[in-house]
Amino acid sequence: MRRPRVLYALTGLLTGLALLASSALAGPAGAIVPDVSHGDTRVVGPERLGLSRSGHRHDPPQLRREGRWLVDPQGRVVIVHGLNLVYKLKPYVPPDGPTGFTEQDARWLARHGFNAARVGTLWAGLTPDAPGQADPTYLDQWQRVLDLLARHHIWIQLDMHQDEWHEQYGGEGVPDWAAVRQPPYSLTPPVVAPFPTGYWTPEVSSMFDDFWADRRGLLDGWLAAWRVAATRWQHQRYLMGYDLLNEPWMGLEWPTCLANGCPASYPAELEPAMTAGLRTVRSVDPDNIVWWEPQQFAGGQAVDTYFTPASGERQLGLSWHNYCPAVFLESQGVPGADVKSCRAFSDGREAHALDQAQRMDAVPMMSEWGATDNLEAIKIDAASADRHLMGWTHWAYKRWNDPTTADGHQGLFTDDTDLSSVKQDKVRLLVRTYAQATAGTPLVMRFHPRSGRFWFRYRPDPSITAPTRIFVSPLHYPHGFRVAVEHGSYRRSGHFLLVRANSTRTVSLRLSANP
Repeated sequence: MRRPRVLYALTGLLTGLALLASSALAGPAGAIVPDVSHGDTRVVGPERLGLSRSGHRHDPPQLRREGRWLVDPQGRVVIVHGLNLVYKLKPYVPPDGPTGFTEQDARWLARHGFNAARVGTLWAGLTPDAPGQADPTYLDQWQRVLDLLARHHIWIQLDMHQDEWHEQYGGEGVPDWAAVRQPPYSLTPPVVAPFPTGYWTPEVSSMFDDFWADRRGLLDGWLAAWRVAATRWQHQRYLMGYDLLNEPWMGLEWPTCLANGCPASYPAELEPAMTAGLRTVRSVDPDNIVWWEPQQFAGGQAVDTYFTPASGERQLGLSWHNYCPAVFLESQGVPGADVKSCRAFSDGREAHALDQAQRMDAVPMMSEWGATDNLEAIKIDAASADRHLMGWTHWAYKRWNDPTTADGHQGLFTDDTDLSSVKQDKVRLLVRTYAQATAGTPLVMRFHPRSGRFWFRYRPDPSITAPTRIFVSPLHYPHGFRVAVEHGSYRRSGHFLLVRANSTRTVSLRLSANP
């Protein structure tokens, strides 16, 4: 977890660099992103995914990639609004009870419109005793949670999460057998520095260098863990794929990653490892999306990323993170820090993610952002995601005593055991009216959390028989709402509007609260 992973920038001379990068990114603050579908105007056709038009043949329901979009078995474009569920303490899976995750939690997510979860299936849990030797208890414990999510139609991304490699460095992620200390570092006790500065220590960086070089079989052990996960979950209902490694750290060359994005590290280390992970998953699962993450500093600095297409691969994803440095700097009273500058940063990162996804032939998703109770920061990032029609999973659902965090403002509740302790103002920004599934190509989506006003435009695909489905927030319309649709009709179904086009003309829907 999370930073403000944003802390990336932070101490000493790095503070100035963070501020410079934040301000230099994507044009002036306040710039409006055009109402476009970012160049991808292809109409989704489910037959291209091997699905029937009705979606009946696709069993189990899973998401696939079509161009820049996620699509469901009916061929509709899916935009996810979800939360991270990463339990970083042993046994690396939330318990079955109020302190963890239960049916009540799954119902809460669905009731508030969260249709996705990024689930932390850690290497340390998958194969704790030896490379490739699965822990059936761990798999079964996560299966309980995955089944709860699927029962409530919540899409699932499996995330091999890590922070600072291992507990002996103050982090988590890898099994003990993958964290055997090496000389000369083993001659003295390990250095445990405040997160995330623990990454910067020579020993942790050397561990990652050993991983990329497959010294002591570390990379092969990671691949074997993915073989275990894919074998178990390739047919998981509501799966949206495998996030191969959280926030990869590039080792001792990390200063170049901070300065310029370390372009040489991608072809030399990161992309070969991601490609090996992809091929390992494909040896078991030919269909589900495999998500790659850029090097860690790309989540909190305005640096480029350098992935290229994977030969012959059509189901690749870009799992990217968005942590504006000014959020943390302002909280620490650093002179000149201004969260309002995050609009330029966030719009720039969104545009960059779309560009990188196009360059690598992948679908993008903002799989981490937030990690704060700063309402202005949350408002900025959520609005930017809407403008760019970007799906997301916010950090985080519950804090769960996260050991790798810069603050305690990580969850949606003041008390993880009590769902009535929800942070109302924060949740009012995250629970949004939005198009969950579109029978065509989304063009524009806007939501105003203060008034509840919502506007959505899409280009319909008449060959898709399922309706466009819009989730209506249960928090923003105490006296009900009114709807106006151009070139289509709608009906209400619980917290949803089901919309059908009446021609091939662009459908426009506006929703506003009753007085």
